[in-house]
Amino acid sequence: MTENVVVLGAGYAGAGTIKSLEDELDGEADITWISETDYHLVLHESHRCIRDPSVQENIAIPVHEIKQPSTAFIQDEVVGIDTEAQEVDLADSDTVEYDYLLVGLGSQTAFFGIDGLKEHALTLKSLDDALEIHDNIQQAAREASTNDPAQVVIGGAGLSGIQTAGEVAEFRDEHNAPIDIHLVEGLDQVLPNSDPELQGALRKRLEAADVNIKCGEFIGEVDEETVYIGDEDELDYDVLVWTGGITGRDCMQDVDLDKDERNHRVHAEGNFQTDDERVFAIGDSALIDQPGDQPAPPTAQAAWQAAEVAGENLARAVRGQPLKTWTHKDKGTVVSVGEKAVAHDVMNMPIETFGGLPAKLLKKAIAARWINDVTGVGRAAKAWPDM
Repeated sequence: MTENVVVLGAGYAGAGTIKSLEDELDGEADITWISETDYHLVLHESHRCIRDPSVQENIAIPVHEIKQPSTAFIQDEVVGIDTEAQEVDLADSDTVEYDYLLVGLGSQTAFFGIDGLKEHALTLKSLDDALEIHDNIQQAAREASTNDPAQVVIGGAGLSGIQTAGEVAEFRDEHNAPIDIHLVEGLDQVLPNSDPELQGALRKRLEAADVNIKCGEFIGEVDEETVYIGDEDELDYDVLVWTGGITGRDCMQDVDLDKDERNHRVHAEGNFQTDDERVFAIGDSALIDQPGDQPAPPTAQAAWQAAEVAGENLARAVRGQPLKTWTHKDKGTVVSVGEKAVAHDVMNMPIETFGGLPAKLLKKAIAARWINDVTGVGRAAKAWPDM
């Protein structure tokens, strides 16, 4: 009997694995791809939609442009996984049986129990999220005035928070909109735990974009009008965006796999295999073993790299062959701040930290390369101006 390999999720992990798996299996097994959306979102460019919603046409790639016709696709929400029965439960479709399963469902926003945050904050984990942020900022700007500008507060100064602040600033400048932007980070610097030179370069560009930066105090509470920071500070807001952390999907809470009980992310070996030999995990859904004490980072770069090996390992599992071990190789960091960008520790570059046109073009090239990998050069070329 032909075995069925099921891949969950259409993010970098899922889409990349599908491409690799199809190439490796070449018809040796049936492939089923399941995702809530019928498109793959180039998530690390989704912040562009905050400024210009039309960008979605180039960063939301329909699954039929990615997969081969022989791969079955089901658009539905995964609500559970029964590892004993080898079944995936879906919200609106029939249960799907598997012989081998790859969990690449990504993550959702973590609110860390902060009172009122989940109820009042917008997030940036999907295309709909980015479009909602755009709509809210546009509405707040319409209702504001020069004497009473709209207050936009962004919680968390990691990659998503910094890039969100940059796009809001570009929207403000393009529309001459009365908007004040506040970026709040509980730790001592923007892009915490990164190189001080990179942190300084990003801060410089954020401040040049008139983003007010407040580091060193955590958000403790939120109500419908105010963000309470530390013991004394308060910020009134018209739009609040929270980008401060990730956790696993709700559907993973009760899955019988070894996982971190705090965030429901599944423990996986360097070959992506979980404690169930028929279940593999990748991307933000997983805590993938790496040399040293830390798992692979939950980044687009890591998921992109891992997907190629994950697809090959699923094919090897089908054939009963030994699995390959994957080790993440950090190729550097590139962060956009509106139309500008900062690059740091980029492989084969003689300068450790740089900005200007080279960094901007590098950021565009990274997105274009990924789009080319999953679809082709035509769509990548079309997307280039919007990156």
